[in-house]
Amino acid sequence: MPEPLAHSGGHLLHQHLRSVAEMAAGFSQTFDSDPVTQRWAYLAGLWHDLGKYRAGFQRYINQADHPEDAHIEGKVGGREKTHSAAGALWAMQRLPKPYGNVLAYLIAGHHAGLDDWHGGLAERVQNPDSLTELSEALDAKPPEHILLHVDFDPDGRPIPGGAFGFALWVRMLFSCLVDADFLDTEAHFDKTGPQRRDGFASLEQMRSAFDASMRVKAETATPSQVNTLRSDILRQCRDKAALPPGFFSLTVPTGGGKTLSSLAFALNHAQAHDKRRIIYAVPYTSITEQTADVFRSVFKDLGNDVLVEHHSQADAADQAETARSRLACENWDGPLIVTTNVQLFESLFAAKTSRCRKLHNIVGSVIVLDEAQQLPPAFLQPILDVLNLLVKHYGVTVVLCTATQPALNSTDYFDKSKDLRGLENVREIIDNPDSLFDALRRVDVELPPDLQDSTPWTDVAARVAREDCVLTIVSTRKAARELHRLLPEGTLHLSALMCGAHRKAVIDRIKARLQAKREGLDLEPLRVVSTQLVEAGVDIDFPVVYRALAGLDSLAQAAGRCNREGRLPGKGRVVVFVPPEPAPPGHLRKAVQACISTLHGQQADPLGRALFATYFAQFYSAVNLDAKQIVEKLTINDRKTLGVQFRTAAEAFRLVDDADSATVVVRYAEHGEEIEQLLGILAAEGPARWLMRSLQRYTVTIKKRLADKMLAQGDLSLPMPGLYVLANTGNM
Repeated sequence: MPEPLAHSGGHLLHQHLRSVAEMAAGFSQTFDSDPVTQRWAYLAGLWHDLGKYRAGFQRYINQADHPEDAHIEGKVGGREKTHSAAGALWAMQRLPKPYGNVLAYLIAGHHAGLDDWHGGLAERVQNPDSLTELSEALDAKPPEHILLHVDFDPDGRPIPGGAFGFALWVRMLFSCLVDADFLDTEAHFDKTGPQRRDGFASLEQMRSAFDASMRVKAETATPSQVNTLRSDILRQCRDKAALPPGFFSLTVPTGGGKTLSSLAFALNHAQAHDKRRIIYAVPYTSITEQTADVFRSVFKDLGNDVLVEHHSQADAADQAETARSRLACENWDGPLIVTTNVQLFESLFAAKTSRCRKLHNIVGSVIVLDEAQQLPPAFLQPILDVLNLLVKHYGVTVVLCTATQPALNSTDYFDKSKDLRGLENVREIIDNPDSLFDALRRVDVELPPDLQDSTPWTDVAARVAREDCVLTIVSTRKAARELHRLLPEGTLHLSALMCGAHRKAVIDRIKARLQAKREGLDLEPLRVVSTQLVEAGVDIDFPVVYRALAGLDSLAQAAGRCNREGRLPGKGRVVVFVPPEPAPPGHLRKAVQACISTLHGQQADPLGRALFATYFAQFYSAVNLDAKQIVEKLTINDRKTLGVQFRTAAEAFRLVDDADSATVVVRYAEHGEEIEQLLGILAAEGPARWLMRSLQRYTVTIKKRLADKMLAQGDLSLPMPGLYVLANTGNM
């Protein structure tokens, strides 16, 4: 009788189980050095595919037309071929109550994702089909070294964070299991070895390259007060990096060089405290691209693959997964990750395997939250809670990097339902932020006489058209389209509906024209209309910026695009206007209201640093900081079962309002040859991590219902689950 298989092609099941168990246990060492505790991850790996011993599954894997997909539940027809319930039930029988339920969460979810206990997993493990699955698996006589366990007594073992931290701890174990499972499977199907990109430079090499690049930058920089201050900011970041791990704030005015200075802190802190990687998280995809480009230029001598840039939302639905699409999901295996808040925080609250896979690689990292004021207010409380857990229990250092530090300390309000459990012992890196802000004040802000009195778009357009060199920032795509339509021909625009490569090309063109205008070589007017995507991470320098009324932090970010380098003989002009349509209902409108309230009666600088504490306190008090009750859903509500609502919380924790989105690869003509090569590989070989990473710069996100309509019309194709491709060509 042939030995049972885990996958087609001779992948023996007992070898797969032992390999996954050992790898998962090794991953768990990063957050707990206790060998007994590591048995959680080991046993999850050892028992996760116990159901594959079933005779029905073994017949299928040897006879199926597509045996490589046999291990993906939902791809396999027939009840006799499921396999994730057997190990869950075995764990519940072998371990004392309720500790077996921990492994049941992990094992039962290693395909479809973590489930709620009540209304989900509790009912599933009592289902007759699940009981039959375990019975048939045991009838196949798995080896004793698979079924038995020794030296594991979980009773009384403390869980990091207690009932409050249980859900994150389970997700960390889940991450160890699914990444180990995917990597061992990948190693089997790819005989050249897992595509883990082991060629990354080390953090030590990166720090040396960074220091060399900064020396060249300092030697070639034009002498100015701004560059002198930037040099001092960099020095302070390097000096403070030796401080013990924990929470830090880097409060630097926009244009003060905080992107590179925060990276300097992270690199030096990582070396001083043996951190494993740096995760640089930003609010918008466009900033991800710009930040990654800045970092690549610094590390150019180390090659193009020096970092992992991850922002794509391409993600197969569970029922549409393939063997290749599972293995292609991102696991953040590089030393420097540039990503979005959406990817970072939705992963930390996720239930799906594709999102959770990367979590164990967050342990022992330095997380830089660029533009920390952009943390979504409706999810602020669960975000701060998870950051506290990561710092206290998982060896993470967090840097809050912004020009407008939000009020994230614990706050007691008159209305106790609005109290904030904030971050404690946040250490400021800059010695005297107030004097730094005074020294870097480069603009005058012109407010309208009445912050409630709107201006028609035609009047705004007429004022903007009189400017020779001006950037106008509005809060919605609709407003950007309307204003751009009213402005003279040749006005440029920036939009999140451009792919990253296209946005970069337009930004590069803007920078080149700004430089030519400063040198007197470009006499044509330069006018740009953009949404707020330019307000962070985009290094452009206009003499005049118009900004539609928004939150006070957005006004400050817009001001950072004006006289950024301090080249003007006087100060730059930032003109605030009230747009004809009010901000959309919700947080944008509440931000505007908090801004109006903060600025009412102010005679001094409307961007004075002291005003931001007032603004954020008013803004946060006006919103529900846990609007979806995530904390309650993820706190143990029944100690007898260790029951929490993993799936319900994950479905509720969506930072993007329109969760029904689709990722589309556009055939941007300027990079047409490369795009076609990548799409050819995708068609011939299927998805892989390196390939998905390469395609990200040519993607845009649209509503899924629109994508499906375009697919039906033949305007899009669907080469893999979750990733659409624009069918027509042309200069996008």
